[in-house]
Amino acid sequence: MTQQIKVACVQAAPVFMNLDATVDKTVQLIEEAAQNGATLIAFPETWIPGYPWFLWLDTPMKNMPLVYQYHQNSLELDSEKAFLIREAAKQNNIFVVLGFSEKDHGSLYISQWIIDNRGETVSTRRKLKATHVERTLFGESDGSSIRVDETSLGRIGALCCWEHLQPLARYAMYSQHEQIHIAAWPSFSLYQPHMGSIGPEVNIAASRLYAAEGQCFVISPCAIVSKEMQDLMCDTDEKRELLKLGGGHARIFGPDGKDLVEPLAEDEEGLLYATLDLNLITLAKTAADPVGHYSRPDVFQLVFNKTATKRVIKKQNYALESDMIIDELEAMES
Repeated sequence: MTQQIKVACVQAAPVFMNLDATVDKTVQLIEEAAQNGATLIAFPETWIPGYPWFLWLDTPMKNMPLVYQYHQNSLELDSEKAFLIREAAKQNNIFVVLGFSEKDHGSLYISQWIIDNRGETVSTRRKLKATHVERTLFGESDGSSIRVDETSLGRIGALCCWEHLQPLARYAMYSQHEQIHIAAWPSFSLYQPHMGSIGPEVNIAASRLYAAEGQCFVISPCAIVSKEMQDLMCDTDEKRELLKLGGGHARIFGPDGKDLVEPLAEDEEGLLYATLDLNLITLAKTAADPVGHYSRPDVFQLVFNKTATKRVIKKQNYALESDMIIDELEAMES
């Protein structure tokens, strides 16, 4: 396993609710990261087709035209657009961790897609529980999405946004001995400065704590609210005050919680780069491994159901099968 890995962390605005253009921008950023020597690039939450801020700004009825448009521009995993992203990963010999709105027939999910440097899918996961008004648009996942995958770069996992404020989800991830974690965020410009819980200080701290608590590297991509996005969603001065421009706070943290790179200005697009030395994880865990020597399973235990939930269970007609077996045996005897 490679011990030193150069990674890229995206801070940028998507071409909002434009699937084709955002896929093109995704490919451009993949190419840029690879040209600068990165072997992994991580994208923000719902990078494609952008985070649906309009859910927080108006009534469900008034939002319906935007909801329809959002569905039409969400990404299907078996589509030609998804193939272009896989091909970009392959051609540029780079791992991609993509945040996107996943369209699965009539439903949408806040998803993350890990693609390896051969363009093959390592895994896809869906946000375990959509947050607050997100539940008017997105479905939820199950324990199969709380996963860490073994790859040639190390053990990689991912969560979105306020999944990092769910302590049991964090512990379930730590229990899988994660080494590189992608903490994807949409931006921190909504309701600011009036609501601290969704602002930059609290949520940057959540990513930093994840690194220190789990003793893993955390790549924390974060999107930006662009002028075009604000113009599309904010038709009053009041809404412009609720959703301000910028809000980009991408970070990369070491397993001791330390910043590994100087952040960009919150309205600046670009890629953060850092080289991760996986050997440092061993040093961090000598002090406090939360699922090893620093745990107390005699006091605290987590029940973790990793099983994927089936919505339809097709029961076999066992009586009919038994009759068929008997008929076959009788035919063989005769």
